[in-house]
Amino acid sequence: MNAPVNLLSQDRHRLEDFFASIGEKPFRGRQVLRWIHQRGVTNFADMTDLARDLREKLQDVAEVRTPQVASSEIAADGTRKWLVQLADSNCIETVFIPEADRGTLCVSSQVGCALNCDFCATARQGYNRNLGSDEIIGQLAIATRELDAAPGVRAISNVVLMGMGEPLLNLDNVVPALSLMLDDLAWGLSWRRVTVSTAGIVPGMDELKQRCPVNLAVSLHAPDDALRDRLVPINRKYPIADLLAACRRFVADVPRKRVTFEYVMLDGVNDSPGQAQALASLLADVPSKVNLIPFNGFPGAPYRRSSQQAIDTFREILLQAGIMTVTRRPRGEDIAAACGQLAGQVIDRTQRSARWARVEGNL
Repeated sequence: MNAPVNLLSQDRHRLEDFFASIGEKPFRGRQVLRWIHQRGVTNFADMTDLARDLREKLQDVAEVRTPQVASSEIAADGTRKWLVQLADSNCIETVFIPEADRGTLCVSSQVGCALNCDFCATARQGYNRNLGSDEIIGQLAIATRELDAAPGVRAISNVVLMGMGEPLLNLDNVVPALSLMLDDLAWGLSWRRVTVSTAGIVPGMDELKQRCPVNLAVSLHAPDDALRDRLVPINRKYPIADLLAACRRFVADVPRKRVTFEYVMLDGVNDSPGQAQALASLLADVPSKVNLIPFNGFPGAPYRRSSQQAIDTFREILLQAGIMTVTRRPRGEDIAAACGQLAGQVIDRTQRSARWARVEGNL
């Protein structure tokens, strides 16, 4: 017999096709979509607006299965981190950041990461595989369930794919998950509240623009190719000029849309006034916002956080150049939940070089 289809991974169109394939009316997919994502119901027997015989059929051919929470932690500042165990025993990390005006969920898209950015703890874990659509949207389902059970905690209002992995190397699974986040019959988030982060996969940026309307964040971290080649090795394949051209294409024809540039502040590496001026010149013709991220350390990290004075000076130079710039306040550091600290538990890291070669060959 065929394995049951996990309906958690199916966006609206795939669900409609699934129901047609089992001899049912496609609109049943829309009903089930609401049950799963708006009501959090995973048992077909409880989907009471479906006929009894359909519910029984679904028990035989389908399932709604989310990953499991292996452990959870709450930081002193209210940040929450879940270690999420997948069916193959790999574990990823998902983080919720409560703020006064929003609640942001940081979602992972791969088990580990192959891009080997020099300042990131995830890179130290190596790369195992892409997450499926069910494992990506499942993080949102898990976090919603956990937060609903925590009195007084604000709800999720924003989702960022800034956790473990490079989302644009997994678009076939990321896009259906994004579609569920945006679908009014599922999670119903505005595209302005959903952000996909990339280290600079240029073809993926163009493909994402065509397939799904969301915000884009780019991990830049350097104002010149020589330094970025070291900090973000994918720059050797897609240098800054190509990256910024793709950024301009991404926001073209969308009024007031900006690309967010992430810039981790590394003491004595990329935080000088001259580098701030170079960055301002670089972004002069790109509709953009810059997030300055004080470096978050991890065991064996080769860098230190820039001083507050250096960060403030860097920010002021960008502001004077007319570039919207904010300094991101570190959150969840005491539970290693801050930007660049997510590690999870990645099985079979010994084939990292071979796996990266396969990934690079598909870029």
